[in-house]
Amino acid sequence: MSFAMVYWIDLFIREEYKKILIESWDYCIKNKGMELYGWCIMSSHVHLIIGTKTEKLENIMRDMKKHTSAQLRECIKVHPRESRREWLLWMMERAGKKNSNNSNFQLWRQDNHPILLDDMKKLHDSLDYIHNNPVMAGIVEKPEDYIYSSARDYYDLPGKIKVIKIDPNFC
Repeated sequence: MSFAMVYWIDLFIREEYKKILIESWDYCIKNKGMELYGWCIMSSHVHLIIGTKTEKLENIMRDMKKHTSAQLRECIKVHPRESRREWLLWMMERAGKKNSNNSNFQLWRQDNHPILLDDMKKLHDSLDYIHNNPVMAGIVEKPEDYIYSSARDYYDLPGKIKVIKIDPNFC
C-alpha cells in the first residue's frame, strides 16, 4: 500500500510528524489486528506492506488515514518551529475544498495504491523496492541506514516499530 500527501507536499521532514504515523500504526497493530511486514516513510509519501486476520484492510486504512490526518493537522497548527504552517494548512484546505468527500480539509491524496502481494516473489520485490526508496532518493547509501524504514529490522538493527519479518530465503 502506498499513499501520498496532497500535492505531494514534503510534510514528513519533521520527527514529530513521522512519530504520529508510527504511533498510529502501533495502535492499529495492537487494537485492529493490523500485521506490519514492511514500511518506509518518505518526505511526501508512505509505503506499507500490511495484512490482517481480523478487521478489513480498507477499514484499517480508512481509520488510520482519518486519525493521522486530524493529528497531523493539529500538530502543524501548534508546532513551534513550523515555518511553513500557513502554507501547509492553506494547501490542505485548498485540496479539501476541491473534494466533495471532505469538509474543507484534506491531508492525504484520495488515491491509495494497493497491490495484491499474492506470491512470495511479489512480496520480496515490494519489500526491496520500499527499502531501497531512500537509497534511490539519495538520502542514504544503504537501506539499513534509513531509520524511518523496516529495512533496519531486516538487518537486525533496532527499528521504530515491531514488524513481522518475511523469511528472505523463502521465494
